[in-house]
Amino acid sequence: MNLKPLHDRLIVRPAPPEEVTKGGIILPDTAQEKPVHGEVLAIGPGKVDDTGKLQPVGVKVGDKVLYGQYSGTKIEFEGEDLLIMRESDVFAIVEGGKKK
Repeated sequence: MNLKPLHDRLIVRPAPPEEVTKGGIILPDTAQEKPVHGEVLAIGPGKVDDTGKLQPVGVKVGDKVLYGQYSGTKIEFEGEDLLIMRESDVFAIVEGGKKK
């Protein structure tokens, strides 16, 4: 990726929104919920703490993460919708299994 975030920021590709409910009802665009999980595409080097030490970011490229519904800043880069967010906006890393 030609986009490198600064400090403790991440670039995340949001998962596509659910278009069909579990019951088979097709949702129009206006009724689809904003995704709250996605894949980390790039990470910054980390945040400098009060003592001047670099604190590395706790997630890595390729991690599937959960974040707040209104977290991050939406951008379009090379025709793709992405989010730039701080590491503190990430609630959890999804490890294996099926995500909900």
